[in-house]
Amino acid sequence: MTKQATLYRMKTDEHICPFGLKSKHLLKQQGFEVSDHLLTSRAQTDEFKQQHEVKTTPQTFINGKRVGGYDDLRRYFDKPPAGQHGTSYTPVITIFAMAFVSALALVYGNGQSGGIIKLAELFVAFTMIMLAIQKLRDLYTFSNSFITYDLLAMKFIPYAYVYPFLEAYAGAGMIAGLPAVLVAPVAIFIGTVGAVSVFKAVYIDKRELTCACVGGDSKVPLGFVSLSENLIMLAAGIWMLVR
Repeated sequence: MTKQATLYRMKTDEHICPFGLKSKHLLKQQGFEVSDHLLTSRAQTDEFKQQHEVKTTPQTFINGKRVGGYDDLRRYFDKPPAGQHGTSYTPVITIFAMAFVSALALVYGNGQSGGIIKLAELFVAFTMIMLAIQKLRDLYTFSNSFITYDLLAMKFIPYAYVYPFLEAYAGAGMIAGLPAVLVAPVAIFIGTVGAVSVFKAVYIDKRELTCACVGGDSKVPLGFVSLSENLIMLAAGIWMLVR
């Protein structure tokens, strides 16, 4: 017997409700045949909400009973809440993974020499650039988070606004093959200050903070990953000088 569900969702010339589309997709995933009713104007939507005494759309009905919106539907099917909740390493893992893929593509796709060493250098450089991009998306929000634990930024606020540009410069300089004397000191400086700051905040003061490494709205906890990021930059700077 086919399972039936009725869905009311908003779709106007100005707005298509994303949760309505997700509700429809979820119902089909669960094997339901969906009777899809579109609310094509604000007035029609308001009338529907008033009639059924609900505050939001979409609304799903199964076996004649109202299940509710998208979150309610997920609970109905015993699925976890949608979206990211609590702290997560997903953003930084994604950046590291894409930096590695980019480095691998550049080294082996273009037939560059250098092997593992070149791959490692490009991986670090791409990682720095990608992390800098995350910070530069919203410098104000980044600075609000960064100054709560970075020792230099606490005393000199403008450093929080300059830091992402320095990180991007160091990464781009490594890829461009600029003289080490122009790039290495920057990487060593920001890596050293960052490592000391994170170590003090997390392991000495034992503060529970989120890391500004992927932007000020990050839910990545300040800790080992943040420390590793700074130590990698420090090591990269030293390597450039030694090499």
